[in-house]
Amino acid sequence: MRTKENSLDLGKQAETESNKNTNTEEIRKVNPLLATEDWWAVWLGFFIIALTAVGLFNRVPEPGGWMYNPLNSLGAGTFLELIIFGAALALVLGISVYFVKGEIKKYLYAFGGVFALAVAAYVLGQQEIASEYGLGDVVWALILGITISNTVGVPETIRPAIKSELYIKIGLVLLGAEILFHRLLVLGMYGIGVAWIVTPIVLVSMYFIGTRVLGIKSKSLVVTIGAATSVCGVSAAIVSGGASKASKEEMTLAVSITSLFTIFMIVLMPVIVSLTGMDALVGGAWIGGTVDATGAVVVASSVLGSEAMEVAATIKMIQNVLIGIIGFAIAFIWVSKIEKKAKEKEEGVTGEDKVASRVSVSEIWNRFPKFILGFVAASVLFSFVFFPQMGEAWVEDVLGVTSGLRGWFFALAFISIGLNSNLIKLKHLLSGGKPVILYVMGQGLNLALTLAAAYVLFSGNFIPAPF
Repeated sequence: MRTKENSLDLGKQAETESNKNTNTEEIRKVNPLLATEDWWAVWLGFFIIALTAVGLFNRVPEPGGWMYNPLNSLGAGTFLELIIFGAALALVLGISVYFVKGEIKKYLYAFGGVFALAVAAYVLGQQEIASEYGLGDVVWALILGITISNTVGVPETIRPAIKSELYIKIGLVLLGAEILFHRLLVLGMYGIGVAWIVTPIVLVSMYFIGTRVLGIKSKSLVVTIGAATSVCGVSAAIVSGGASKASKEEMTLAVSITSLFTIFMIVLMPVIVSLTGMDALVGGAWIGGTVDATGAVVVASSVLGSEAMEVAATIKMIQNVLIGIIGFAIAFIWVSKIEKKAKEKEEGVTGEDKVASRVSVSEIWNRFPKFILGFVAASVLFSFVFFPQMGEAWVEDVLGVTSGLRGWFFALAFISIGLNSNLIKLKHLLSGGKPVILYVMGQGLNLALTLAAAYVLFSGNFIPAPF
């Protein structure tokens, strides 16, 4: 009798779960704006902005600095704040997981483990010497994730919360809020000359070098490394990787290579500027156009003085604007050219049949990373609504909170990227060291062209300097 009752209970439970999944599927069919991580990145990004703008959330908890004992970074108050903050993040993110995957319980149970690793990465990044040399939380997050994945293995209990793309996309929407157009206009054509002329030249050159000279078979890997090198590191790698359908391993490899070399650039570039007697403004423009992350740019250029740091940070922001443009361009080229040619070759399409196989606009739209729309919208909102209406002080206060939250989403993303990394597969991708050679050649070209542009525009020898 009990067995029969248990069977009935199991049947009811299965039916309930089936109904839940059916309801979720119906929501997706009725409203596709709730069905993908891309759109949820936009909704959650703006939800966070709204909470911050109305004052319901005005402080982001972070571990403090330390020198010898990491426990000094986590006082009792900070520890409690982090627990509450982590629980709130899990609930907010869980909503998107429910609509996209139809499951929330597993995610909520798993999130604690991923968040704990992100906290550990933050603590390591707050070590004073590591912080000084640019070894921040995102670098440690990647190291921790890769170490766990390739030694003890990833516990099954935390796998449902490993969602690198969701976290990084929300972070990128929040990054858009930090790109204020009036700041970009401070340098005007000076900044555009460094950031927008050199970048596409380097990206196209790296694609040619990777596919033609080095013979790397995966064009997605080539364009992902190229975008990460020429634009802005991790953010560009995620955007270009998504637009070109790069594998997780390929995106991880691009992120790992750029993150490693960025550390060396943070240390060496200010030294080169000082030893060569280079003008500080030229040095700042050079750093801003080549170092692959905004935070790293600020760290590296700060030693050159406040004006050089302002030039460097502004050029990097101008360069960040290209994220959306390059994402759209890669999606268009991949769908209309590269994948189309591959499909035609596979199916033996020739001559007049090629005309019939033209790609529709809807296919390009489906490939386009939708979260870029949130990135652009956030920039427009802060630049043309909040700044003129609420004033600079208010905007700075809000951005202080949203940028702190962005940091947490990036840390979660890097933890997830690391946990998804398989060094055996990465070793296969690194066959012959070609991806590293591609990065070194591309970054070498980037350094040379950006230095030339910075010297022409900021030295005062050719045209008047901006300051």
